[in-house]
Amino acid sequence: MTTPEFTSNRDNFCYRHPDRQSFVLCQRCMRTICPECQTQAAVGVICPECMKAERSNRTPAQKRAQRQWGGRTRGSLTAVQSGKPIMTYAIMATTAFVGLLQLIPGLDITGLLLFHAAYLFPDLTGLPFQPWRLLTAMLVHSGIWHIGLNMLALWMIGRSLEPMLGRWRFLALYVLGGLGGSVAVAIISPDTATVGASGAVFSLFGALLVIGLHLGANMTGLFVILGINLVIGFVPGFNIAWQAHVGGAAVGALVGLIVLRTRRREQRVWQILLLIALAVVLLAAVFIVPPLLLSA
Repeated sequence: MTTPEFTSNRDNFCYRHPDRQSFVLCQRCMRTICPECQTQAAVGVICPECMKAERSNRTPAQKRAQRQWGGRTRGSLTAVQSGKPIMTYAIMATTAFVGLLQLIPGLDITGLLLFHAAYLFPDLTGLPFQPWRLLTAMLVHSGIWHIGLNMLALWMIGRSLEPMLGRWRFLALYVLGGLGGSVAVAIISPDTATVGASGAVFSLFGALLVIGLHLGANMTGLFVILGINLVIGFVPGFNIAWQAHVGGAAVGALVGLIVLRTRRREQRVWQILLLIALAVVLLAAVFIVPPLLLSA
């Protein structure tokens, strides 16, 4: 179900397939194109019409090179054109691999990768300085249900969101969401040790919510799911770090807003700078606020 504002805005749909929603623009003509119409190029993705025009303007030497090397690149082009959420699958595979390592006795992968604010301030806690735990906590989980539910949510949302954003924007969203979750835990509850990709997963919820509202889509179902998951974090006995959920969702919403406001090709530099600035702000917050709480 969609709102009238959504259906009336044709910029939200592929120009070759008017019934298909998309969030990706051809980097040549700047028209909206769905995953099926996307072809990878040096400047990003381009539509079939622009690809046809580019091929017609190739020199004889370029055409010979295409005949010689075209077979070696066809696989990668097919992956882009089909809109497969490659980054989603890669994150799931990496997380599952780390989950298997957690099952090996004696390795203590969980202890090596979990996050605790104390690892950021060796002068106050006496523990070694290990800032990478802000991100590595996304890879370890507390059990089969924990990793299963997070990866199920990633799979369900990633299949739709990754083709809309593009692979590298999607990865940036996931990583920044995980960072935001760890930062929120460190600021709100600095004595809490956490594991899991919940912050990163909730960032997908936050970004999808912002983008969906912009496109005019009916987001009632997503509101309900997000609300239920946030409330569960406050229920005694569930032992869930609700701080990571809130932090990840907030960061995801900010990333979604940044992408929306800088979606045009000439704004790409601003998009990158704003995403970097968001990461810097998160790191600055986590290194300024928790020491005040830990030393109190």
